[in-house]
Amino acid sequence: MQSPEPATEEGRERARLRWRCRRGMKELDLLLLRFLEQDYPAASPPERAAFTRILDLQDPEIFGYLVGRAVPSDEYIRHVIARIRHDR
Repeated sequence: MQSPEPATEEGRERARLRWRCRRGMKELDLLLLRFLEQDYPAASPPERAAFTRILDLQDPEIFGYLVGRAVPSDEYIRHVIARIRHDR
């Protein structure tokens, strides 16, 4: 069982993001949560903002980016998608 986040603003933000990583596709859940847990803490502010924007997208669009069917026009989203794909 994972330990609870500390009662800080950053802990609360990560808890909100963790909830938003829960998608309709189990594969997306796993990939997004892995990025959140492993890469997000060290991510730059633009990368963090891009990850939040990725979570605003619909599942088919995110999936298309992750499997290479589509390429995001936003440079930071492209970068974060590449990091997520690399970690698979």
